[in-house]
Formats: sequence, structure tokens, C-alpha cells
Amino acid sequence: MNLKTVNNILITVIAIEHLVILALEMFLWKTPIGLKVFKLTPEIAETSAALAANQGLYNGFLAAGLFWGLLQKNKTFSFSINLFFLSCVLVAGIFGWLTVSKTIFFVQVLPATIALVILFVSRSK
Repeated sequence: MNLKTVNNILITVIAIEHLVILALEMFLWKTPIGLKVFKLTPEIAETSAALAANQGLYNGFLAAGLFWGLLQKNKTFSFSINLFFLSCVLVAGIFGWLTVSKTIFFVQVLPATIALVILFVSRSK
């Protein structure tokens, strides 16, 4: 398996992860699974539901951008799209890691960093 294929798989996984986050934040925030995943009380979930839905929408935009980059046939444009959206994932992940939860490093920062490195390495080959 070549690096480009590995990177496409990793980008797909990251995009799917952001669709899952979208679902959790927009639709499952106040459900038992949302409460458990985000360690919320029902009261906090109720008062923060609109904010969570907004965050979920942004995660959906990240997923859409990553899928767009994967589907783009022009290699230069695909590289630029993937670079932009993986960088957005990385920056959002770093902010979340520093302000919300240390586990975000492993869930978001590390995969995005690896994908960005592979993106650059596979481009030069």
C-alpha cells in the first residue's frame, strides 16, 4: 500500500470521526450517550445544547471539506484542500486539547498531525 492510499484512508477516518462528533453534538447531546461521552449532567446539557449543536455543525463542515479534498481529481487542488482542512482540524484539536480535554490530543491532534506529515511526504514522491 502506498503512502497516498494510507493518507486517504487516514483522512477518511478523520472525516468520519467528525461526522460522529457532529451527530453527538447536534443530535445526541442530551441523550445518555451524549451525557456519558462529554461527561455532562442533564442540566448542563440542557443549557448548552444550542452551543453544542453549533459546534457540531462546524465539525460537519470539517468532514465535508475533508471528503471534498479526497474526491477532488486535480492533485494540486486536492493537496490544497486537504492541507487547509487538516490544518483546521489540527488547530481546533490543539485548542480543545488545551482547554477542554487531554484526550483530544489522541483523538484529533495526533491523527491530523500524522495525516499532514504523510500528505507532505507523499506529495514529494
